[in-house]
Amino acid sequence: MLRTLLAFDIQLTEYFVKWVENFMPMRQLKIHYTALEITCHGILWFSALLASIWIFNSKSLYQMQVNLLIALLLDIIIIGLVKALVRRRRPVCTDDPFAMGPDKYSFPSGHASRALLVAYFFIYLWPVPMICFPPLLAWVVAVSLSRLLMKRHYILDVLTGLLLGYGEGLLMSLVYLERNTCLSFISWITDEKIDGAEYDV
Repeated sequence: MLRTLLAFDIQLTEYFVKWVENFMPMRQLKIHYTALEITCHGILWFSALLASIWIFNSKSLYQMQVNLLIALLLDIIIIGLVKALVRRRRPVCTDDPFAMGPDKYSFPSGHASRALLVAYFFIYLWPVPMICFPPLLAWVVAVSLSRLLMKRHYILDVLTGLLLGYGEGLLMSLVYLERNTCLSFISWITDEKIDGAEYDV
């Protein structure tokens, strides 16, 4: 039954990609797909987030930065464990010199889970203005579709990644750290004194 499901997933993905390529030339859009891949890459998010803590050095942002850092770590751990257990190979035609990272397993899509997790975070946990919601959701859809059109994943990989990203968002809503806890954490890792703390006399 599982083999039948996976075979159907492969056929459906191939059909979908060929159908889209009839309307959208892959070569012309390849740079856009690669750009979408980069915008959701884990290394980029971690680097930018850690850099923002030191560059902005704003106590009003610490809660967002620390909780988002935890969310991204959670996503990497969950996706890594599932990939290690399932070990589903990526589509054959992924020998792409522009492919991001050495990961050779396909299920689930880490890009899809990370995109939805970030969107959930900025919609529900640390809400940005509502005008930003459509671009966020459009980014999630674009990233997810690009994984298929770049032939980096199958449809089941992407759908499972989106489902896991949503579940990670729900989990983060339960473990979301308070502002003072985040301030203490930043103080600890940067050795910076915080006004009003116990040592501040």
